Amino acid sequence: MPAFRIGQLAKRAGVGIDTVRYYERNGLLAPAGRLASGYRRYGDVELKRLRFIRRAKALGFTLADIRSLLLLSSERNVSKVRLAAQRKLADVEQRLEELKRIRGGLRELIAACPGHGRAEECPILNALQRDEPQ
Repeated sequence: MPAFRIGQLAKRAGVGIDTVRYYERNGLLAPAGRLASGYRRYGDVELKRLRFIRRAKALGFTLADIRSLLLLSSERNVSKVRLAAQRKLADVEQRLEELKRIRGGLRELIAACPGHGRAEECPILNALQRDEPQ
């Protein structure tokens, strides 16, 4: 089993050293042991786990989600993993709809704004300062 120091592990996994330490503090990663010099050592297991975490984060999973996925992967419960991915997809689709709504609102405000004149007459500022109906 190869033994990596933290810098070597971080480089191979495509993350920063501080990221490795952060994942350790949050219980997502544990060093395999320590060298006689006191340095932590990591192996292929930790490298695979770091890559898993990085890829899951890239798909939008939170650290809590990733912790659950890691537990599910150790249980080999594919149906629960699929369900977690379906939930994440539903969340992403909901956020996309919200972003589309925001984009539409911003487009309308920008189209209504001449880009010059007094601030009191700015349709963007007026829309943001408008009182909510009660």
